[in-house]
Amino acid sequence: MNGKLITLEGIDGSGKTTLARALCAALGLHRNDEKLTGIVFTKEPGGTALGQTLRTILQKQKGMVCDLAEFLLFAADRAQHFQQTIIPKLQAGDWVIADRLADSSLAYQGYGRGLEIEHIRATNAWAMQGVEPDLTIYVRIDVDKAFERIIQRNEALTTFEQEKRDFWLRVIAGYEAIFAERTNVLVIDGNLTTELQVACVMAFLKQQQWL
Repeated sequence: MNGKLITLEGIDGSGKTTLARALCAALGLHRNDEKLTGIVFTKEPGGTALGQTLRTILQKQKGMVCDLAEFLLFAADRAQHFQQTIIPKLQAGDWVIADRLADSSLAYQGYGRGLEIEHIRATNAWAMQGVEPDLTIYVRIDVDKAFERIIQRNEALTTFEQEKRDFWLRVIAGYEAIFAERTNVLVIDGNLTTELQVACVMAFLKQQQWL
């Protein structure tokens, strides 16, 4: 792969989507650099037409989906996403900025729902055809602050946003455990302004000589 895959992870309300879009804009200023030719923003679920359909089921119709089926629907979205979008873009030399990928399933369905972690890892690797992120940006925030932001949106809650506090504490613990094992993770304080978050990420990328 000639491109780079950067994923952003965090609980709902962490601000990761806002950061992902702002990071794409910041990277756009380097678009003509030798090391960076194209930038693609994508997300899960919903990065493809199939994913958009699955997103509606997963976020709005929880009553009809058991926990195992929930994960397998995410895995189906992920397989389509990698085959149709991510792998071709990486092969073309683009940088792919992904709002959620495999780590979300480990944290949400593994630690949150209690499904078997190793089964999730194996299925994720299969769906992603062995491709792994070059960098994962974890936006760390406490559950109370995240809830506060979600309420301030004044939008209908997704099935995940309706989960009780204990679920979210398990998801956060999951993220912490997952990323404690990895060296390609940049932790960002979710309480910082988006501008400061972007500055931290850009400084890290330059330190790594990616830019």
